[in-house]
Order: sequence, then structure tokens, then C-alpha cells
Amino acid sequence: MLAFATLAASGVVLFALFDTSVEGAYRSIEGLARVPLGLGRLLRGLHRYAADLLMLVLLLHVAREWLHGHERGARRFHWLTGVPLVTFIFASAIGGFWLIWDQLAQYSALSTAEWLDALPLLSTPLARNFLSPASVGDRLFSLFVFVHVGVPLLLLFGLWFHIQRLAHVPMAPPRPLMLGLLATLALLALLRPVNSHAPAALDHVPQALHLDWLLLWLHPLTDATSSAFTWTLVLGGMLLLFLLPFLPQPRRAATAVVDPDNCNGCKRCFVDCPYAAVTMVPHPNQRVGRQLAVVDPDLCVGCGICAGACPSSTPFRSTECLVTGIDMPQLPIDALRKRLRQGISASGSERPLVVFGCDHGAAVNSVQGEDVIAFGLLCAGQLPPSFVEYALRDGAAGVVVAPCADGGCEFRLGARWTAERLAGMREPHLRAHVPGERIELVHAGPGQETLLASSVKTLRQRVQSMTIEADED
Repeated sequence: MLAFATLAASGVVLFALFDTSVEGAYRSIEGLARVPLGLGRLLRGLHRYAADLLMLVLLLHVAREWLHGHERGARRFHWLTGVPLVTFIFASAIGGFWLIWDQLAQYSALSTAEWLDALPLLSTPLARNFLSPASVGDRLFSLFVFVHVGVPLLLLFGLWFHIQRLAHVPMAPPRPLMLGLLATLALLALLRPVNSHAPAALDHVPQALHLDWLLLWLHPLTDATSSAFTWTLVLGGMLLLFLLPFLPQPRRAATAVVDPDNCNGCKRCFVDCPYAAVTMVPHPNQRVGRQLAVVDPDLCVGCGICAGACPSSTPFRSTECLVTGIDMPQLPIDALRKRLRQGISASGSERPLVVFGCDHGAAVNSVQGEDVIAFGLLCAGQLPPSFVEYALRDGAAGVVVAPCADGGCEFRLGARWTAERLAGMREPHLRAHVPGERIELVHAGPGQETLLASSVKTLRQRVQSMTIEADED
């Protein structure tokens, strides 16, 4: 989104300075180099390097989602609406090179036309538009402008559609990262300026072209192989991406279940669900104005964040069987309370440490020991903050809460909601009287067991020193 916004902002200014005629296009782009203080060079460089950044992070995003298995199940919608956006970005990027109308633009436009002519769909070959200088007129150039400006508008609509089933979608990276990326792009634009080739000349074959391999790789690949090969590669790759969500997959996790008798319609699960899987409806057979949470099984990913948000998930309730307003069948809150009680009472230490971790983060079993009791959760966001207080009251010396790495939560918002609840910034929050020195929050993702162990050691040393001080007093 940052790269796209940078492209849009710089593109609007460039378009205002751009001459959309064949004769004036090259001159207007070259005129940017004469803008005082290097602002024209900065503007052009920002536009080009933001396009490279967009393509790079897009490919990394697709690879990451596939490696995490996010193309399946409830997330299939996002995958299927995201794959077409790859083609939109490529088409817009390639069309942007044509507007400069230098030798690189000539090579790219002719190569694209010949590539499209390989399809048996066009009655008149597109390459005929580049037979002579006279064949490239302002009308054809208007088509170039539409490709580069119109396709991003489709992309913007596609992005809106892509995130429709997500909640709390950030539109910008964290401020330090955002400022750092923008500064890096600006530095690249000034130190390695984007320069044009010689003006396009259809009666000459371009020589010694400097390609942007991230955006124009299709052309040299077609030259080295054939149009048939690259069409097979592109169409085969797109078909594979579309088929991935429908391949056999592991058994899907059970979805959240609402208990109408214990749901008070507080909307916390509705607000906290990262995938908009919870909606609120009028409560059946209740007074006017009361609502009931309803879970859409097609959208629920089984993270349990909603159970951690439910006010009825507190372990301090006196009922023997703890039934909550919304819960996860595979790991109910009642089962977690019973395991916590049994673990503390059966511990080899008089006052053990309790570790709550995420099944998708650092392996909590790696720190299990005589004085450490570890509990893996579907997501750290499944943990109601009251369980931290309950563990301390039940005999634990300290509690370590270990969500996934910051920004790397398997379920998008579990780590963030956990940290905010413990800090008292989000409901349900950890009560203020709970001793914060007996709590350790560590963001530890897969493979960061050493970091988790270090946090456990730190908390152990802290509570031991507190015990010694208390004995001396």
C-alpha cells in the first residue's frame, strides 16, 4: 500500500507535467532533469523505484502467504481476488515504460505487440502499428496513457475487493519503516537517477538497452525462447495459482461456537475478529436491544481470538464447568482452566512459572521443566488476561505470555491484541492491581525458542530476587 500510494502521488504530478502527444512525450520527460534542485529527477526516480518496490513486495507477499498455507480454507477468497492483481500491476508497469517513448519504450511496445499477436484472437496484428514512424500517432499514444492510468484504477478497485473480508486492515507500515523506505527511495532517485534512452526511432533497431529486470523480464525471456514458451509459462503459472486453493488440504480447524445463554451481546468478539467472521444479530427471545454473536464458518479460521475477548471467559467464575459466550471446541476455556489448576498443583516446584504461548510461534514445550508449566494456545489472542491473574493467585510465581513475533502473527492481530490487553489498552484488560513485575511479555515466532527461554530465565531471576527481598524484610 505504501508503494502504491507513492506511485499514485508521484504519478499525478508527473501526469500534470506530461505532454501526452507522440512528439512531446519524450521532451516533457527529459525536461524533468532541468527542474531546479533536482526535484524533477527525484520525482521520476521515486515513481520508478516505487514500482520496483511494489513488484518486489508483491512477489514476497504471494510467496509468504503460500508458504504459510494461507491460500486455502477461509482465506481462499483473499487468494483468488489477489492473484489477478499481479497481472494488473505488470500491465500497468510495462505500459509506463511506453509513455517515455525512447528506445526502451519502442522495444517494449513492439515486443509486447508481437507477444500478443501470438494469440489466435486478433484479426489484425498489433505489430503493424509499429511498422513506421508515421504509424505511431497521438491516437495510439492515448491508448498507452489509458493502459498506464486506467489499469491502476482497476487495481485500486481490486485492492478494495481483496480486503473486504478482513477487519482492522492497516493502510501503511509502521512509521519508522515507512519513513525509512521513503528515504531509501528518495536516496536511490538522487544517487542513481532514472535516465531515458535515445528517442524512439522505428526505422532503427534499439541497441544497448538498460532493462529493469524486475518489471520487463518477459521481453528478454521471449527473445531467448519463444512467444509460445512464455505464454505457456505465464498462463500455466496463473492457472497453478488459481488451482492452489482447491488442492487437497489438511483437516480444517474447528470454528468458534456461540452459546446464546452466555452471550451478552457486548460485541467484543465482533470488534476483535481479524477476519470479520463474527456478526451481531438480535438476540432470540430476549429483551429489545440485546444482540447475539453469530459466527460465519466460511470466514472463521479457528484462531480463538474471540474467546479471549469474551468477558464470560474469566476463570474466576464459580461454576464448575466454565461455559463462555463464544469458545473453541478443540480447546475450550474450561479445559484450559482445568489444565492450569492441575499443572500448578502437580508441579515439582512450590511456586512454578507459567508460560502461555502460541501453537504457531516458538515451541513452548522447549521450556517445560520442573519449575515451568507451559501451555500452547491456538493463538496467544485466545488467552483472556484474567488467566494471568488467576495463575498468580493459584500459586504461580510468574507468568510468561509469548505471542508470535511482532508483525508475524499467524492470525494477523492475535499478538497485537494480546499486548494491548495486558497493557490495559484493550478490553478485556489485565486489572491494574496485578503485579506487572511478575509478568513477562515476549514476542517469539517459530524458531525463536532461545528468545523464549531467555525471557523465562529473566522472569525466574526477577521473581527469585523479589522472594529474597521479601524474606529479608
